[in-house]
Amino acid sequence: MTRLLFVCHGNICRSPMAEFVMKDLVRRAGREADFYIESAAVSTEEIGNDMHRGAKKQLDLMGVPYKKRAARQMTRSDYDRFDLIILMDEYNRTLAQRILGGDPEAKLKMLLDYTPRKGSDIADPWYTGNFEETYRDVLEGCEGLLENY
Repeated sequence: MTRLLFVCHGNICRSPMAEFVMKDLVRRAGREADFYIESAAVSTEEIGNDMHRGAKKQLDLMGVPYKKRAARQMTRSDYDRFDLIILMDEYNRTLAQRILGGDPEAKLKMLLDYTPRKGSDIADPWYTGNFEETYRDVLEGCEGLLENY
């Protein structure tokens, strides 16, 4: 079983969107037993809050199921619990490395590294307001990730 942790700044937009998109892709592929999937934040700003209404609206538009959840900050113990920690942007990587105390097993990956746009960031819709673009990027990354695992 591959254990995935999707990580963004606050765990209310990009990472929960990726969590639920990946869960939906895995379910559709009949591979639910192959994956364990969660999401978390690098910051403490949104701890306990549910997913942003814009992310929910976009998932609804695309027919992706989700459930009520509470944002959480990643912890050092997540490094041992997960096989891959999938980040949305380079700043997330910097903060994740700080929280985790490094990345000796090279578990930290960028979501778009599983696409032809390797090294690219997924824009934060908290700032851009463009949840549709974020969804497209997340879907592309999750599809590429699933193809590799």
